[in-house]
Amino acid sequence: MVYHPPQRRNRNSAGSDRKPVIWTVSVSRLSGLLNDVTPEYDDRALIEPINLGFEEAVRHIRRRLVNEDCDVLIAAGSNGAYLKNRIDKPVVLVRLSGFDLMQALARARKLSPRIGLVTHASDLPEFAEFQRGFGLSIEQRTFVTAEDARTCVAELVAKGVKVIVGTGLATELAEQAGVPGILLYSAETIRAAFDAAIDIAGVVHDRQDFGLSIRASRRVAVSPQVRFSVDDLLGKSALMANVREAVLRCARSAATLLISGATGTGKELVAQAVHAGSARRTQPFVAVNCGAIAESLLESELFGYDEGAFTGSRRGGRAGLIEAADGGTLFLDEIGEMPLALQTRLLRALEERQILRVGSSRPVAVNIRVIAATHCDLPARVAAHQFRADLFFRLNVLQIALPNLAERPQDLPLLAQSFLQRSGETTLPFSADALRLLRRHAWPGNVRELRNVMERLSLHGNIDGWPARIDAAYLLKAAPELAEPPSSRKRSIAAAIDAELMNSTRPAVRPSPRELEKLIRSAHGNRRTVAAHMRVSRTTLWRWLREAGI
Repeated sequence: MVYHPPQRRNRNSAGSDRKPVIWTVSVSRLSGLLNDVTPEYDDRALIEPINLGFEEAVRHIRRRLVNEDCDVLIAAGSNGAYLKNRIDKPVVLVRLSGFDLMQALARARKLSPRIGLVTHASDLPEFAEFQRGFGLSIEQRTFVTAEDARTCVAELVAKGVKVIVGTGLATELAEQAGVPGILLYSAETIRAAFDAAIDIAGVVHDRQDFGLSIRASRRVAVSPQVRFSVDDLLGKSALMANVREAVLRCARSAATLLISGATGTGKELVAQAVHAGSARRTQPFVAVNCGAIAESLLESELFGYDEGAFTGSRRGGRAGLIEAADGGTLFLDEIGEMPLALQTRLLRALEERQILRVGSSRPVAVNIRVIAATHCDLPARVAAHQFRADLFFRLNVLQIALPNLAERPQDLPLLAQSFLQRSGETTLPFSADALRLLRRHAWPGNVRELRNVMERLSLHGNIDGWPARIDAAYLLKAAPELAEPPSSRKRSIAAAIDAELMNSTRPAVRPSPRELEKLIRSAHGNRRTVAAHMRVSRTTLWRWLREAGI
């Protein structure tokens, strides 16, 4: 299909009824997929492709923005990450999904069982968990720069990999190296990116009449249209009925809310449901993971900075994520991992409803509702002087505690069927013995773990074919860990951690790649556990693993 871009608009072509202008930026095979989907949005936006990447794209876009309008950019992978820090416009990243991975691996399996997976460092962070129990030989590599990607592909080809699944850049490099490349992205993923871009353009329009851009929105999904509502909190158990009632009650209030629950219980889903039911539903919902941003960057990301605040700061400064949430909801995930120094600044912002950008003496008023979430025992952290007591009491006005999946086994059939439906299988029933397997499993990863098992089951079905119904034997092919006695998996993981981590001297310096790999293996891939026992942040551990190629 040949796509003809729309007529360009200059900065003087204003008008409250004009369509948002979206530029898609890609130099790889992703360009063709973007262009295929673009005509579906002709009635909603003016979309133009820019077939450039990295610094060349930055120079081209900056030059055009002098005289032309653009509301949102769409890009993917390393190219998108590069643009985010260099272009003063919102950038929507094309986000990979587990279903994209399943489809791509199914296509790759038809070519060869020797499969390589090459993604940008921010894509598919849970692949290691997904791969466990999956019966294919898959070598995974992640990259940050184009040169990293070239090295990853060369290593995989040298190891005998016969087909590479990955981003557009990775698949192009694979074919240059003489092996087939399978693109990870799907048309549905592209549509989700276009929908998000149009939503963000709507926020820009509502708040700035399409004349200016909000700098902070390019680094987060700022959207008045959140993905989840209270109807997405599935479950017939009394525990989930209580959660839904609490969500509706908290949505009627503007008070600060603290959501607690183990990893994988759905804390962000609940936060979005509260926002969707509140009076702020048409305003931005800004989600920030306090444990995923390096400590050295978190302050400027949250509060923004003025021009000249530090070496390398952008001309004109930059608004922070708190400003991006003005009028809406700021969701602070993993609040327990926020550094103590920043806790003081956050408390002041909550009390005074205004913030100071880094390097500025002029306060900026903000109107936000804060929802925080944590998997840790915050009162214990307060007692250990690892979390400020005054901030804890300021956050803990309203509370929602989420139950573990093992506490509501009657919800398992409904959740399992729902996850299968999202993967494209809508009518397959579970046999009684399969349901018994699901109910007796401990589910340490909670709903997220169940979702991953169902995605893995769907992948096996797409490759091997589906039975008339899912029985225990078929379920165990995709998830052999379900055959373990109810508590043995927890015991084995704890024993391995005790032997390899807790009874060893915790390294005060960076361990070798071999030691890192051993620690990760001993903890069954649980990076949070390894980081805690090494007494480093998860961001530091992630960087070490990436640099070690693990």
